[in-house]
Amino acid sequence: MRIGMMVDRYKPHISGITNYISINKKYLEKAGHEVFVFTFGDLENVDDEPNVIRSPGMPLVDTGYYLGFGYKRQARKLLFSMDIVHAHHPFLSGTIAIRHCRPRGIPIVFTNHTRYDLYAQAYLPILPDIVGEAVLQAYLPTFCRLCDLVVAPSSGMRAILVKLGVDSPISVIPNGVDLEPFANVSNPIERSTLGIGSDAVVLTYVGTLGHEQNLPFLLRSFAGTANAYDHVRLMIVGDG
Repeated sequence: MRIGMMVDRYKPHISGITNYISINKKYLEKAGHEVFVFTFGDLENVDDEPNVIRSPGMPLVDTGYYLGFGYKRQARKLLFSMDIVHAHHPFLSGTIAIRHCRPRGIPIVFTNHTRYDLYAQAYLPILPDIVGEAVLQAYLPTFCRLCDLVVAPSSGMRAILVKLGVDSPISVIPNGVDLEPFANVSNPIERSTLGIGSDAVVLTYVGTLGHEQNLPFLLRSFAGTANAYDHVRLMIVGDG
């Protein structure tokens, strides 16, 4: 099967969505499928994996996003040969999927990875919350009706989509974890080098340090835990 992953940004940018696509691409290829990533970005970028198809776009400061409204001719021609496409953003990549794949009968899967309502609150603070939510309520339900399958990575995300007015059937499929990198760690970091005792219970957050992750909530929650249990530690790993 020829599978097209359609995403607004990909490597070298690091994010949860990038990691999700990379893992799924790896194991789908191991299963014998052909997987292509359609994205925007620097056409001179040297990728560390095959079948990453980039179209030109305008970089949006240092966000990792490139503003592009269509694929280059060669990318469109390749897209038309897919057996199925999987859109990972509902706006740029999603609209391209609807525009080009739906008329050709190519099935479209959409996974909603992100709390776009929180993105709007974090990065457009001058925009009243009710306006950002109204925009999502006007767009997402219609977009999802045009997809053949809508996926949420958790029941909580499904509830958010329903709250935003999505009335299409939503399948909950949790994100997978690639365990291979953890199978044989040659030089693990000793707890003592981090100032953590051997009897401590370590809670770990791994991810981006963006506003939308709501890390202040995590810190407030941990403060209560730390007051109750002396041997609990919190380790935050990430960038942003």
